[in-house]
Amino acid sequence: MKILIDEEKCVGAGTCVLAAADVFDQREEDGVVVLLDADPPHELLPQVTDAAVRCPALAIEVVE
Repeated sequence: MKILIDEEKCVGAGTCVLAAADVFDQREEDGVVVLLDADPPHELLPQVTDAAVRCPALAIEVVE
């Protein structure tokens, strides 16, 4: 799985962190998504996919 982040689109909603806290975090200064694990274990795919779907700005793309 490959995770692509578009920081320009991110609105800092934090739904990605709620869905997959082991993979995503937010910068303190502006809330923009931070990718903690660019190559997470395959068993986290459901959480990562959920994070991408829930992102209101569509700033996360998951490529399998």
